Amino acid sequence: MAAAAIAHTMGDTVDLTLVESDAIGTVGVGESTIPPLATYNRVIGVKEADFMRATSATFKLGIWFDGWRTGAADDSYFHSFGLTGKDHWSAGFQHFWLHGREKGHDQPYDDYCLELVAAREGRFAHLPDNRMNYAYQLDSTAYGRFLRQLAEKNGARRIEGKIAQVDLHGESGDIVALKLESGQRIEGDLFLDCTGFRALLMEQALHAGFDDWTHWLPCDSAIAIQTESVRPAPPYTRAMAHDAGWQWRIPLQHRTGNGLVYCSRYLSRDDALARVMGNIEGAARTEPNFLRFTTGVRRRQWYRNCIAIGLSGGFMEPLESTSIHLIQRAVLRLVRMMPAGRISARDIAEFNDQQTLDMEQIRDFLILHYKVTQRRDSAFWRHCADMEIPDTLAQKIELFRETGRVFRRNEELFAENSWVQVMMGQGIMPESHHPIAAKLGDEELDRLLTGLRHGVARTVETLPAHADYVARYCGASKAEAA
Repeated sequence: MAAAAIAHTMGDTVDLTLVESDAIGTVGVGESTIPPLATYNRVIGVKEADFMRATSATFKLGIWFDGWRTGAADDSYFHSFGLTGKDHWSAGFQHFWLHGREKGHDQPYDDYCLELVAAREGRFAHLPDNRMNYAYQLDSTAYGRFLRQLAEKNGARRIEGKIAQVDLHGESGDIVALKLESGQRIEGDLFLDCTGFRALLMEQALHAGFDDWTHWLPCDSAIAIQTESVRPAPPYTRAMAHDAGWQWRIPLQHRTGNGLVYCSRYLSRDDALARVMGNIEGAARTEPNFLRFTTGVRRRQWYRNCIAIGLSGGFMEPLESTSIHLIQRAVLRLVRMMPAGRISARDIAEFNDQQTLDMEQIRDFLILHYKVTQRRDSAFWRHCADMEIPDTLAQKIELFRETGRVFRRNEELFAENSWVQVMMGQGIMPESHHPIAAKLGDEELDRLLTGLRHGVARTVETLPAHADYVARYCGASKAEAA
């Protein structure tokens, strides 16, 4: 992602070398994304249908959450990418919906969201004026191959090899060069550490430091496995809670990605494997991939002449599909702050402030799913319900609980509607709403709510089945998907 974006945007103004080894596997589980990736692809000149065909991608309208509030069989809610209803500048739509409930309108909040109803019905199509907000469910390894070709086409020089040594300047402490196992030495002015959890440059060489967030996000292990598809792919990812974490199910064109995320304090590796194997659909295509991780963030994302990209900069579990997005944010932020010769300490400080704020805001949104729960059926969920949370999140939760309000700060990733959907889905119903909603008379309120709801339903009725649309628009052959 970094090489493709820099090569496309900077062209001949930088001398760009991509060092990677085919002998090193990738984590390979970043299959579910969020809408900004569509913008990223457009920025770097990617044609959507070509990219989706190359990665066996399907469209994604949100995430279906099962079992997070109570653990009961009927416990589910949907976090969509779209807007719900119609906001007023002074108050979000939830205030008008809450006022409607007081007046006898008992239709679910979900029915006012186009993307949510389309997902529930298994439908999708591109609409005029970009009226449908969507992301992708994709083969992340194939996406990497696709972007490698794009980067090389735009002038990046790729070198195959493993890093054996990082050479530092004796006085400044900056990175001078990378020495490969082959003996080749690659010098540079600015280095991007894309070495994953190992953080070979940023941590092992420069010792940038790491803040552990496990006390807020206790899951530390995962098992991933791919299976054959057994039904047409729906336009959403599923996140199914269990007594020590949760399980994902991500449908691509010709296979499904599955994984169990869990806390090793409450579930053994053998029991986790048995659980995921007992809750998959279709024959396994791969052997189980066992992963261990520590949730947290590198204290400095840009340190000296090195920038951490992706997992080398930190990790937050894949619950809301933010890993690829954080790569994207770091890369585009770097392009905006690309040094012209000497590296500015002010650029470094600004980059670190923005990147850390992104991660803290995403962290709070993820903690919300665990903290706000009525589940007390296992030691894991009792721990989550009782744990202390950051003040920033506590303020957001209690503000919504008391007033129905949500405020976003400094280009925060998750929109007001995302917070509303998840907080109400997890069981928080506001105690009051904005008084401006009461300005609507009964007939005007009825026209507003009925018109919005019927408009969503009429639009969804015109949409084709998601799987049929994907097959026509960007269908990949089985050979391409293998």
